[in-house]
Parts: sequence; structure tokens; C-alpha cells
Amino acid sequence: MDKLMHDILVITGPTATGKTRLAALVADRLEGEVISADSRQVYRGMDVGTGKDLSDYTVDGRRVPVHMVDIVDAGYRYNVYEYQRDFLKVFEEMSARGVFPVVCGGSGMYVDSIVSGYRLVQVPVNTTLRALLAGRSLEELTEILSQYKSLHNKTDVDTIKRAVRAIEIADYYSSHPFDDSPFPVRNPLVTAVFVDRETRRQRISDRLRTRLDEGMIEEVQQLLAGGIHPDDLIYYGLEYKYITLYLMNRLSREEMVQKLEVEIHRFAKRQMTWFRGMERRGIAIHWIDGSLSDEEKVNSVISRLHR
Repeated sequence: MDKLMHDILVITGPTATGKTRLAALVADRLEGEVISADSRQVYRGMDVGTGKDLSDYTVDGRRVPVHMVDIVDAGYRYNVYEYQRDFLKVFEEMSARGVFPVVCGGSGMYVDSIVSGYRLVQVPVNTTLRALLAGRSLEELTEILSQYKSLHNKTDVDTIKRAVRAIEIADYYSSHPFDDSPFPVRNPLVTAVFVDRETRRQRISDRLRTRLDEGMIEEVQQLLAGGIHPDDLIYYGLEYKYITLYLMNRLSREEMVQKLEVEIHRFAKRQMTWFRGMERRGIAIHWIDGSLSDEEKVNSVISRLHR
């Protein structure tokens, strides 16, 4: 195969557009492996509700390896800093083996943390500093923050809570060395699958009913029976939030299905908003028509990898 012009491929897009199957097909063609970029598929035991669809990774009887799935226990609150840290370990290990990485997932923050080329730092809460800042006005906090850095990002001082956190982060950076080594992902190709709004809505509705038939409610029951606190499942949102509320008798089954369907549609819109925001910040996203055949989509992606 001709030399690829990119060191990594990202296949993203809103929910229910067929990203997983496309990623598996492309990875199989390239003898590569998939790295998940899904904020909930990291959890063990959360299979139906997160749509792991592991059967999609079998291509012509061969199983395409997938990473970053089932790596932490349900109940834990995994975050984007941990994702970038764990992703880089997998990426560097695959690079050492000469295996091409295909990132697949619709969690915008996770995808962004890979392709934007910045290193995230986990800044702990500073209770002493927060106590000193308690009661300060937004104007006072803005002045304090300006002593640490130039205020190019106005969202840092939108609210008192944001300003306090921004000061906390700036204070941490002032006394801790920052890893400014080059980010290892240097030339990503970012692609995204899209379908028209009505097709997406129909797929979301159909998929929801299929997952309910496949035991999604029973999955949440098992998680609760296994000791996961209801608040932790509600924290994960969407399927886990509304099914938990249903099992707690706070929603009827009909209300649960109705609210969940609406929220998944809204989630897809938020995903699109995030991707458009990435484009406005200069990240090129190559959109792929999800109505094309599998072969056409695979060829479209691979042809771009050679440009």
C-alpha cells in the first residue's frame, strides 16, 4: 500500500451515523486497530446503553482490535484528562508496533483532546486558595486572575465559579512544571459521518427501541443491584439517567422512553455544534455522506489518507 500522509485517522460524527462499522472496515483494510473516543464505552458492564456494538468490529471473520473500551469500572467518573493520558499510552504503543491507529467516537471533548495538539493537566482543587477567594466579587477575581496571565479567554471570567477555577489553575501552573514537549499526534486526518436530519432521527428512534428490546433496562437493573449508586448512573446521562429514574419510580415507562428519545435527539444536535466549533477554530473536518455504500465510504476515507 502507498505511504499514508497522516499519522492517525479520526472517524467521528453525531450518534447513529454508522461510525463504528466504518472505522472497523477502514482499520481492517489498513491492517490497523481502533481506538475508541467514546466517553461512556470506557465503563465495564455498560454495554447496551452505550452501544458498544462489538460485533461491528468483526470483518470477514476477523476481529479488528479495539482499545479504550471496558477500561474502568462503572460508577467511576472518568474524565477527559484521563482519556488523553490513556490514549497517548495506546497511541505510542501502537506506533512502536507500526500499527496505524483509527480513532472512532462521537465524544467531542475526547476527539478535541487528540487533534488540537495541547496537553491537558489534571489540576487538583485547592481548598485553601478557594477559602481565600470566597466572597470576592467577579471584578476582584478578574483582577486577581489578570496578575497571573493576560485575559485572552473571556469565558474564564464569565461567572464567579469559572473565575475561581481559572485562578486555581493559573496558580497551579505557576508552581508546577508544564510538559511542553511536542504533542505526538502531529498530522491527524479528521473525518465525520453525516446523514440528513430525518434519517438521523429515524435511526435514533429505531435504535432506542432495539436497545430496549435487547435488555437495556435489565442492564441498568444489574448495575444498581451490583452496588452502583443511582446518582452515579444518573451522572452518565441519557439512557442511564432516564432508565434509573424509571426504576426509581420517578418516571413511568412511557415517560422514560419519551424523554429519552427527545434527549438523544438533543444530544446529536449538541455533538454537531461541537464539531462546527472545532471547524471554526481551524480544525479541518472532512464530512462523509453516511448514505453511501460501505465500500464507497471506505474508499473515500482511504483516498484522503493519501493526500
